Amino acid sequence: MSAASLRRAVCTACKHASRLAAGLLAAIMLLAAIAAPNQAFAHAALVTADPADGAVLGQSPAHFSLTFSEPASPPVLTLVRPDGTAVPLTTFRLNGQTVEIDNSQTLGSGTHVLSWRVISADGHPVGGSVLFFIGAPSAAPAVSEAIDRGLRSAIWIGKVFLYAGLFLGVGGAFAIAWLAKGGRSGQRFAIAAMLCGLVAAPLSLGLQGLDALAAPLTHLAQPVVWQTGLGTSFGWTVLIALVALGLGLLSLVGPRGGAKLFALAGLAGVGAALATSGHASAAEPQWLTRPMVFLHGAGIAFWAGALAPLGLAIRRRPAKAAAFLRRFSQAILPVVAVLAATGIALAVIQVQAPAALLEIAYGRLLLIKLALLFFLFTLAATNRWKLTGPAEAGETEVQRRLVRSIGIEMLIVLAIFGVAAGWRFTPPPRALAIAAVQPASIHIHTPKAMADLSITPGHVGPVAASITIMTGDFGPLDASQVTLVLSKPDSGIEPIRRAATKPGDGTWRVDSLVIPVPGRWTARLDILVSDFEIVKLEAPIDIRP
Repeated sequence: MSAASLRRAVCTACKHASRLAAGLLAAIMLLAAIAAPNQAFAHAALVTADPADGAVLGQSPAHFSLTFSEPASPPVLTLVRPDGTAVPLTTFRLNGQTVEIDNSQTLGSGTHVLSWRVISADGHPVGGSVLFFIGAPSAAPAVSEAIDRGLRSAIWIGKVFLYAGLFLGVGGAFAIAWLAKGGRSGQRFAIAAMLCGLVAAPLSLGLQGLDALAAPLTHLAQPVVWQTGLGTSFGWTVLIALVALGLGLLSLVGPRGGAKLFALAGLAGVGAALATSGHASAAEPQWLTRPMVFLHGAGIAFWAGALAPLGLAIRRRPAKAAAFLRRFSQAILPVVAVLAATGIALAVIQVQAPAALLEIAYGRLLLIKLALLFFLFTLAATNRWKLTGPAEAGETEVQRRLVRSIGIEMLIVLAIFGVAAGWRFTPPPRALAIAAVQPASIHIHTPKAMADLSITPGHVGPVAASITIMTGDFGPLDASQVTLVLSKPDSGIEPIRRAATKPGDGTWRVDSLVIPVPGRWTARLDILVSDFEIVKLEAPIDIRP
């Protein structure tokens, strides 16, 4: 067999192998989407509050507590009084997943708002409010929920520049050290990208602190802002990113003998930086997701970082670039396989259900990214299978086409960076699933009796209710019968009565209950204390759609 025939046979086999790999990946993605469990993964969501949302209290509470689905750090806790006065709550303790807050002030009658903002394990701020009433409810005080567009834009820009520094800068330094082997094309570009990253990394840390504290951009210089940002998991991302950027720079401007070692350590730092924070790295099981994020980040840096040095080498010194092009074309196939496998697995974990691709903002951004990746992979495949061989052989026109194609790849990569930075503001479906299954809970307290009522899940459809009752002074209450009454007169729904049972654990339960519509319901507990005494407790409870 001639050399030309052998080359054609190898190319044909590679094409069939690539098609088979694409088919297998598509099948794996479909099977994973079908088999993915409906388990809720780690994300900070409020589980219970004391006082509960909508609770009516007879007197001022001595403390508050907020229990989340995972340990969370609260940078901002505020109590808004009925007159709109906001009082910072600075004395609190972390007890596992519960934040215990001291209240030294005596609260007057009316509607109060306990506003909280905590840092989730993925490094992103999560906020909310709990309303409770002392005595008769009053008009709810105004609580600002305005989105700081300027801060969000700054966070997005900082993310894009940080990605450019890590992927194009550190990845470019790796390509120059390991693939170019002595060539210096693209060195200035990589250095410029890493300098952008060195500016964007600490700035992003300050912006993270502002977002955590819900503070405006004008407060960026305050030390507490930087301390707060450093205290989140994103603080580790910034620190590791700075080390990776420094190693990348050393590989280019330091001793030539250590260039490869510095570049390799820098590439590993890119993966480690991304694996320490973010939605994907915080998902369970973390023994799987964090290594996948590491490999995904390092793979992106390898591919994206090599584009500019390779394109510049082909344009400026095509004869010497042939070896660079050959090494890149040989190494990129396993890298793309790793990128595809880890990307598909992480997407399945985050999205959980195919319907979320259209229904949730996170899913829609993912679709845009997938569309960009389709064009990127198509372009890369064309470069690999049609242009690489002739370009290595020295065909000038093909080399020009390859340089233009690499330039288009760079533009698509930058667009992907912009889309990925937008995920900072869109919780993934797996996080929203946690909030969806959380119960709707209220605490009702009167001098005669008190009760905790939880309806799980706290949205429309089939639910179960659990009821704990005590005397008004927190003593045991031995009731012979408890009845749950739910009504919603504004929707024309007459009272729904269900007798509760007591399985033996001290908690009364109501099973096989269906709530037909969302909104604010009135919940009443009829507690039969004796044949001659019934205590009735009533409070509003909010049911989610």
